[in-house]
Amino acid sequence: MPERKPIFNMRSLQDLKLLASLDGFKRVLVFFITFMMGLVLLLATIDLGYNLYKDIVDHPPYFLLSINELLDLFGIFLLVLIGIELFETLEIYIKENVIHIEVVLTVALIALARKVIILDVKKLESGTILGIAALVLALSIGYYLVRKAFQFDTDDKSGRH
Repeated sequence: MPERKPIFNMRSLQDLKLLASLDGFKRVLVFFITFMMGLVLLLATIDLGYNLYKDIVDHPPYFLLSINELLDLFGIFLLVLIGIELFETLEIYIKENVIHIEVVLTVALIALARKVIILDVKKLESGTILGIAALVLALSIGYYLVRKAFQFDTDDKSGRH
């Protein structure tokens, strides 16, 4: 097999400056994405409050919600939670320059849970329901394995087995 050469020569001052510039540009982009995510979260929370007010106070029977209104509100709540988890992922990325797979799996599980909650199972085919069940199972197992590996890694570094 031919020998693979790196694109950049890390000993070259010019290459190091280029990499530093790219890293700085990436940080600016992440900052703007985080700002926009915060704005979207704020708007989603305001929308949630408005929908809650509208469903509870705006029309009779007051302070009583139908099943459809509850499902809509739960969907919006979970959507805000997904946004908060994504915001946390960006925050961790800014602090540590690393994306934690555990947080990504948590976001995926919450998103899937939201989808399951708002689904009308009477209108779905059995294959679709089985596919969703397989996704829930796969994400759950993945989350469990990541947590277990992290716990093992932490125990291993502290000298415990």
